[in-house]
Amino acid sequence: MNDRYDAGDAAYGAGPYELVGYDEYGRPMYRQIPAQQAPQAAYDPYAQQQGYGHDPHATGQQPPAPADDAGHQPSAYDSYDSYGSYESYGSQAPYNPHDPYDPYAPGPQAATGYDPYGQAASSGQQPRAAEQTAYIPQQAGPAEDTRSAREDEPAPGERDPDADRFTFPEDPDGDPEDVIDWLKFTENRTERREEARRRARGRIIALLVVLALVLTGGAGYLWYAGDLPGLSSSGDRTGSGTPVAAQKRDVIVVHLHNTGKGGTSTALLVDNTTTKQGTTVLLPNALAVTGDDGSTTTLAKSVDGDGASGTRDQLDTVLGTSIQGSWRLDTPYLQNLVELVGNIEIDTDTDVPDPDAGKKGTAPLVHRGHQQTLGGKAAVAYATYRAAGESQNAQLERFGQVMQGVLRKMSSDPSAATTTVRTLAQILDPPLTDKDLGAFLARLADLAKSGAYRTTLLPVRTDGTLSARTSDSVVKDILGGTAKSPGAGSAVRVSVQNATGVKDDTDKARVALLNGGFTFLEGGSASGTQVTSKVVYADAAHRADATEVAKTLGLPAGSVTRGTVSSGADVSVVLGGDYRPSAS
Repeated sequence: MNDRYDAGDAAYGAGPYELVGYDEYGRPMYRQIPAQQAPQAAYDPYAQQQGYGHDPHATGQQPPAPADDAGHQPSAYDSYDSYGSYESYGSQAPYNPHDPYDPYAPGPQAATGYDPYGQAASSGQQPRAAEQTAYIPQQAGPAEDTRSAREDEPAPGERDPDADRFTFPEDPDGDPEDVIDWLKFTENRTERREEARRRARGRIIALLVVLALVLTGGAGYLWYAGDLPGLSSSGDRTGSGTPVAAQKRDVIVVHLHNTGKGGTSTALLVDNTTTKQGTTVLLPNALAVTGDDGSTTTLAKSVDGDGASGTRDQLDTVLGTSIQGSWRLDTPYLQNLVELVGNIEIDTDTDVPDPDAGKKGTAPLVHRGHQQTLGGKAAVAYATYRAAGESQNAQLERFGQVMQGVLRKMSSDPSAATTTVRTLAQILDPPLTDKDLGAFLARLADLAKSGAYRTTLLPVRTDGTLSARTSDSVVKDILGGTAKSPGAGSAVRVSVQNATGVKDDTDKARVALLNGGFTFLEGGSASGTQVTSKVVYADAAHRADATEVAKTLGLPAGSVTRGTVSSGADVSVVLGGDYRPSAS
């Protein structure tokens, strides 16, 4: 050891030893009492010179520990075990539960019994238990000492001599309350996270439900309005939510008579008071209608022959609608009407020559272009113009442009519109009156100015009948009616090609064939003229039909022959110079 230890050994026997405290590892520390010093009085717990853990109740002196075989006396720095007891240099008596040691018996006893305060037992006499009992505070040694003590545990089957000795309990690693608080914090944080997740899931589910309701409601509305994709746009309902058949409409038919060149143009003016929409429906002259005698004729023939009243009834039958009145508008009255409203602005699609100009090459009366301003004369010329080779539908669409332009300039006040109608000084067909026509035109003028007005053409087949597409897009949606074309699909189909050099012969032949119960197919005009006419059939089953066609057109029986017919026709006709329309 060192000099200090040697000094302690040399002083052994010079005087008694007393316990002065414990070192930082819990081992007891002793000091030698000089021989001349009187026995130590009772320990003063408040004295500064005493070490920590000194027994305040000790009344006697602690005898020194016996020396080992070499005569070495243990000092305060000799090695001790990790639990605060030192290893004596003498023989250590093992613990014996049957040892008759009595801590309360008077006089010295062998220190072979169990020391409840962790003091080492040694041979020789020991002070009374009451005298050597001291207050020993609990103190935990370093972590490495604890691990060392565990590593020094005896092997299985071998008894640890220090197992029954007093040990210092270890301090917990942390305050138990801190651990509990941390567990509570962790638990609360976990609960909060779970609650946040539940709320997020709830919000997502609610959002999905709302989206599903919106989509379902939107689809239901589109279905109700008839605008659902994949379904017919002309369903039983429109944007107003009212079934098409239940919507209220005011309809007036207007016939434009060209007093200069002849011919008529017909249109329906429709005011849908339910949907607040206005429409001009243009009716081609080739439209097949049923006469009073049950025969089939064209719209143009009906206007010329049956008059306004008969034509109105025939249109009601074919279109399944209800027309309240007929307005005959001759071209001079149209010219006056345009001038009364202060001219019109429309987009013209062609140049129109001045019908009164006798020389070619003069400036056109109407120029093609955007938003052209037309006066009365120019408006009439544009509404009745039909260029060479054009169909009647092209002229009809120009007439529709002029009518919509007039409505945009017409007053929306019923009284002012009625005054305009009366100023025309025209005679209206009963039951239509000036007041009724003025109020009707004022409502249409308001729709035209607001953009809730359109012009559409009623499409017809070449034989004048209506197709299913026509029934859906125009007749059902706009007019709220049902198409009932006379003899549709049951008559013999006759294709007519004009080789006479006279353009109007085609229309006359059409009228004759339709009146005869045939289906007319437009064959166009031949590049040149022919002297004689031909009536051709391909199938022997249609020979009698071809003979009847020739008779209807006033052609000789020798014109009927077998050959190649036009596609889609049962009989083909080529009109030649021998065709006399008056004979049909």
